[in-house]
Amino acid sequence: MIPRRRDLLALVPLVALAGVARAPRAAETDSFSEAERMLFTVDHFKTLKAPAQLDYEYRKRGTLEAEFTDKVRVAVAAKTPAGGHPVKVNFLSGKEHMQLPDLDNAEGNPLILYFLEREVREMNRVTGGSQNYYRKRIRIALANSAEVKPVSLTIGGKAVQAREIHIAPYRDDPARSRYEKFAEKTFVLTLSEQVPGGVVEMRSELLEAAAGADPTLVVAESVKYVARR
Repeated sequence: MIPRRRDLLALVPLVALAGVARAPRAAETDSFSEAERMLFTVDHFKTLKAPAQLDYEYRKRGTLEAEFTDKVRVAVAAKTPAGGHPVKVNFLSGKEHMQLPDLDNAEGNPLILYFLEREVREMNRVTGGSQNYYRKRIRIALANSAEVKPVSLTIGGKAVQAREIHIAPYRDDPARSRYEKFAEKTFVLTLSEQVPGGVVEMRSELLEAAAGADPTLVVAESVKYVARR
């Protein structure tokens, strides 16, 4: 069953990940925002010739903690009779590795939920705040305040038309004083039907203003499409 909008991201590892495995009928998306539809109701594998492996680069930068790069792989099997794909995600390695349930019949790219769940767990780690609370803030931002902008990119030497989703999920939180240091974190999620798997890049960024100087990059995390194999 496809979840209603208020259920999206409520429990990413269980409810939302299972729920958005299949794209809902058009009538079920009437109350969804444009950003929610782009992320959670689109068949991101519609034009993908499966089986295929999608490779992405993960990068963490900033002054908060040690910088590092890693790899992410999304293995998409051939389409099932039900119309979706079995999908397995290998998200980061070593102590940073994160595993969510594999999907047996997916249309949406689960990498999106991995990225958002990584954010939720990192916010919990560095602030001690509730994971469910941070999921709620992301859900509210996607539903109510996301900005969607068209962009033109060059990927692999080819011109690509894409759309960016911009959110700042913690900025307008009345309780932001609990985690003020991280309240101005912003996100840009870039999607394109011309890129296998639909995801071009997803990134978060937190800057710290400095008087008379350029802002300092406190922390930034990104997952960027590299290749299809």
